[in-house]
Amino acid sequence: MQRYQALLCIALAANLTVRGQVPDAAWPFYGCNAGGERYAAIGQINTGNVSQLKVAWTYRTGELKTYEGTSLAESAAFEATPIMLGGVLYFNTPTGRVMAIDAVTGQEKWVFNPHVDLHRGFSDLAARGVAAWPAGGPAKFIFVATIDGRLISLDARTGQVNTPFGSAGTVDLKAGVGDDLAETSPPAIAGNLVIVGSSLGDNQRIDYPPGVVRAYNVQTGKLQWTWDPIAARHPGDTAAATWQGPNVARTGGANAWSVISVDAARGLVFIPTTSPSPDYYGGMRKGKNLYANSIVALHVATGKMAWHFQVVHHDIWDNDIAAQPMLIEVTQHGKKAPAVAVGTKMGHIFILHRVTGKPLFPVEERPVPASTVEGEEVSPTQPFPVLPAPVGIQSLTIADAWGTTPEEKATAERRISGLVNQGPFTPPSYQGTIVTPGNVGGINWSGMCYDPVDELLITNINRVPAVIRMIPREKIGQIERENDEVMRAETGRQVGTPYVMKRNYLFTADPEKGLLMQSRPPWGTLLAIDLHTGEKTWEVPLGHMMDLKKYPEARNWGSINFGGAIVTAGGLIFVAASRDNYFRAFDKHTGALLWEYQLPAGGQATPMTYAIGGKQYVVIAAGGHGKLKTTLGDYVIAFSL
Repeated sequence: MQRYQALLCIALAANLTVRGQVPDAAWPFYGCNAGGERYAAIGQINTGNVSQLKVAWTYRTGELKTYEGTSLAESAAFEATPIMLGGVLYFNTPTGRVMAIDAVTGQEKWVFNPHVDLHRGFSDLAARGVAAWPAGGPAKFIFVATIDGRLISLDARTGQVNTPFGSAGTVDLKAGVGDDLAETSPPAIAGNLVIVGSSLGDNQRIDYPPGVVRAYNVQTGKLQWTWDPIAARHPGDTAAATWQGPNVARTGGANAWSVISVDAARGLVFIPTTSPSPDYYGGMRKGKNLYANSIVALHVATGKMAWHFQVVHHDIWDNDIAAQPMLIEVTQHGKKAPAVAVGTKMGHIFILHRVTGKPLFPVEERPVPASTVEGEEVSPTQPFPVLPAPVGIQSLTIADAWGTTPEEKATAERRISGLVNQGPFTPPSYQGTIVTPGNVGGINWSGMCYDPVDELLITNINRVPAVIRMIPREKIGQIERENDEVMRAETGRQVGTPYVMKRNYLFTADPEKGLLMQSRPPWGTLLAIDLHTGEKTWEVPLGHMMDLKKYPEARNWGSINFGGAIVTAGGLIFVAASRDNYFRAFDKHTGALLWEYQLPAGGQATPMTYAIGGKQYVVIAAGGHGKLKTTLGDYVIAFSL
């Protein structure tokens, strides 16, 4: 079934061509198939002709007018990946509108506006996509989960609300959970169920709601099952003992805000969970905290757990599983094994057996540093994959200080020398801890892609250390007055605990140079791992962040990036994501850059590709990212030969 779903989003065969044409091929899920491989066996656009790629059409959503005169631009991020079924692209915008456009011409077919109250204020005004039912198409209903906590069913032909679903077409996801709930990822479709996680804050207080996962009937909107990731709330569950302390019942979060994967043939749904609240202090929730920071396989029919694997014990670093669990097949001992690949912010990639959850490559529990913060009890060990080896920046010393001038480097050395880093999982401290990788990755929500032909796992990563300080609550005012860096840092109030968290990063904002990094480059890369062996085959810088006319070597320094990659049978990897607004194509075998195009706005989204009418198209949303401070826009752009 998994392979069948892959064939739905690729062509019937990788290299079938008739006079240069290709068979029609859809992209029916956010990640192309329900397991998020992001592989399209369409080869019309390939390493030999990608240099001829041109814009086929451009569609404008009108979002820029919505941002005008408001503060929305500071948090808006057009992160959507369209799906394509029956010659129509479906996607949503940062402000929650859903759009259907013609896949050949880019002409608008319909727009649905859920009328999100944009005056509420959202930390992240983001939306990554929609889902279609039946899974794989042809589409009858389009489901969208909104930033204000609603699940809405739409008629795929007209965009009208499907009134038999829920209450007049809508299920209120906040009901029974609380007003904190938001949705940023597309729902998952499994048979006649639509499954949603939740997006909750996690560093402002201890008593956020639990991050429940819920399944609803696609026809009626009736709730079928609920699963709570906080084992302390599971009567009789032995994992409840991994939550300890008198206030543990107040802990919330551990929510699945990323994309959920489905193995329909095995009747399993794969949930990526996140850190409990508050995410940087665990003194009120001692123990390993199962099933937070875990990949959890649930039975689709019942919501009962099949297995779980925790990637971080007792998380105090905001190390959410932000990437979609990727359902793949790997060859071991001459046989194909069904696997789930779990990419993490720590740069750890766990390859687990899809049915049992057992590692297919070795994983070791290794000692990690103890906490110096009073009341905190970290786990003495953490799981480390032996293969694939961790990717991204894992530790940092004064020798890693960087600047474009000797003076800038000296400033970086002084800053680093005053902070603590003892390698991976160095706990937050009073002094200030350099966390490597930081909370933006490693691998963030951008996720990974997989070429099943050559068994290559491909991912872009960030190499951006974070700086975390724990400040006793009674001293926060004094320390903010005495330390300008602390004053300007992001604040996690962590109400209900003795500490306030302060977070920033190893860079400064220079009026001429932009973000001036203080750790050595590269700061963002693209890499490939051969899953026959677990070994990395190549790694190259991704993008640039400085003016190439002044700093031509910046093309080798890479960029902070948000937005994933896809891989095709044409031997190509397509990815945007970087701060320079470029959309690029790389050779999947070597990492060589073959094509690039400067978008009119930031491409902080994962692209997609499809074939229709004998022609292959590659599509990217280019709307920018408020927090990354890339150029804002409202474009959906298609490319073809």
